[in-house]
Amino acid sequence: MTYHSILYKSHGPFSRFLHQMAHKGARRPLLAIAILLGSGIALGGGASLAVTAAMRADVRQQQAETDKIRREAQREVNALAARMGELQAEANRLNALGERLTRMGQLQDGEFDFDKPVGVGGGDAVEDMPVGELADGMDDLKRKFVASGEQLSVLESLLFNRQLDLNAVPSREPIRDSYITSNFGGRADPIKGGRQFHKGIDFEADIGDPVLAVADGVVSFSGDRSGYGHTVEVDHGNGYVTRYAHNSRLTRRVGELVRAGAEIAKAGSSGRSTGAHVHFEVWQNGAVVNPRNFLSQQSPLKVKVRG
Repeated sequence: MTYHSILYKSHGPFSRFLHQMAHKGARRPLLAIAILLGSGIALGGGASLAVTAAMRADVRQQQAETDKIRREAQREVNALAARMGELQAEANRLNALGERLTRMGQLQDGEFDFDKPVGVGGGDAVEDMPVGELADGMDDLKRKFVASGEQLSVLESLLFNRQLDLNAVPSREPIRDSYITSNFGGRADPIKGGRQFHKGIDFEADIGDPVLAVADGVVSFSGDRSGYGHTVEVDHGNGYVTRYAHNSRLTRRVGELVRAGAEIAKAGSSGRSTGAHVHFEVWQNGAVVNPRNFLSQQSPLKVKVRG
């Protein structure tokens, strides 16, 4: 209700009132003047109160609309925050998976650093992004995260199976920090002289050094063999068997499960031997083969033949 409308509605009664005052004023002028002044003040005060009430009602309506808009905006922000939390959790999962795959794949340090921020840039003008466009972008990002997670999971499974296969194949050295003293194949017999076929590889060792399984497997023999002295043999499955001879002491019994890198004996010089060393053989489907074909290529062994 505006000031003009108030005046319009009060115009008729006020005109009649003025007409009556004109007749009375003709007889009693002072009384008429006093009545007119009082009426004017009352009328003005009433109109002012009406205008103020109308303005307050309008302010309350605007405040209610503002509060409604604010609540709706906050609901949208809360929804986006929840989705942002989901994306952050998915990103953390992918980073952890990527780091695990980096270790499994034996990638070089620093080649894939998942804690390092990715460099980005751009020189175009920046505009405000609508909420709907931001929500669509987060949906698209979530779909990409899901697809990447599925691909990495498949890759992890493949690497895990590959690691299992590698652990089941002789691919390590039977003693740490050593070198080869006698190769596989024909050689001069170190005790009697003459020609001899050497069925394995000899590694330099001191008495008591730990002898290690070169792959996962089950101990299939633990005891003395003619010429070999204290001997351990490990069956790795798939037709592979490894033999470790001339030990000073055996630390595994037949039937025990051993993991790649686990100790199975102590190095020595038992049997037909000229000194402490580890004699290592690899058998494939019942035939002896050159262990060189299986030794790890990541730590090349130096060759040093004893004279």
